[in-house]
Amino acid sequence: MTALHVDLAALTANLDRVRSTVAPAELMLVVKDDAYGHGLEPVVRTAAAAGVRWFGAFDVRTGAAVRAVLGDGPRIFAWIAASRDDLDAAIAADLDLGIGDAGLLEELVDAARAAHATVRVHLKIDTGLHRNGVRPEAWPAFVRRAAQLQTDGIIDVVGVWSHIAEASNAEDDDARAVFERALGEAGAAGIHPSVRHLAASAASFVRPEFRYDMVRVGAFCYGIRSAGGPSAEASGLRPIARWDAAVTGVAEDGVQVAVGALHGLPSALEGARVGSPAGARRLTAIGDTHSVVETWPGAAACDTVTIFGAGARGEGSSTDLAELIGTIGEEIAVRVSPQVPRIYEG
Repeated sequence: MTALHVDLAALTANLDRVRSTVAPAELMLVVKDDAYGHGLEPVVRTAAAAGVRWFGAFDVRTGAAVRAVLGDGPRIFAWIAASRDDLDAAIAADLDLGIGDAGLLEELVDAARAAHATVRVHLKIDTGLHRNGVRPEAWPAFVRRAAQLQTDGIIDVVGVWSHIAEASNAEDDDARAVFERALGEAGAAGIHPSVRHLAASAASFVRPEFRYDMVRVGAFCYGIRSAGGPSAEASGLRPIARWDAAVTGVAEDGVQVAVGALHGLPSALEGARVGSPAGARRLTAIGDTHSVVETWPGAAACDTVTIFGAGARGEGSSTDLAELIGTIGEEIAVRVSPQVPRIYEG
């Protein structure tokens, strides 16, 4: 058997730490990819009980799921709407929508009129990441059109936002300069948003000038540190998930555990450090449903091995594993198969 243990008390503590760090900016908890693989419903219920008022859903389907769990009240921001059906669903779920394309804005006009609704929108400027967003040269015309639609009561422009690369301070400073110009041009067009948001996890902690009115934080709230960055503990955070696997067989050359590639364990992680009752051990082979770990004195079938966690048994974090194969910690977290049971504690 294998299971992902999720510590909801640790989640609450992380949320408190993030909010105290970024204050007076507000926290938007990002819950994309099933709350980074931790389970959407328990995470959003815990966060709402802790006082989180904004949730970042990425797509409309996730946003509607959050609304179904939490009901009226919380603000839910979705920044990917791929079709008219998405727009209709977003309006029905009373979502805030990120709009970074002139064509999508016009599609939203049609959907809003059909629903006889005024839709809350956050206009996105492309500050250089090129993930999506309106190019700076097209921005003045875009915000003038948005201002007219706001005057007509079709949309309510509550936000202006963007993504940054967090690749270097210099690049992020350039992106912020573009964002500042965009805010000025929006103001000249008559748009004065109540929330401006630019920073995600890393920038929200180390670059106060990037916080504005709100920060979008995902990984840090789950205790997942940035690749190449300081430990989560050094930031006052702790991983909320621990992935355990039962020992199913013991031999002289290794201990077999009930986790493998079909559970989401990347086969490239052979040689990684995992946790055991006797401390750190090496993961020597990864199969489809079972893997092999270096043995330890007294190893028995009633034991468990920890694939990643907070380090209590010598294991690394999800980011420690990610760095071995050139990726980021959240990529390891979201790979854990939905077939792996989630056990909630705290």
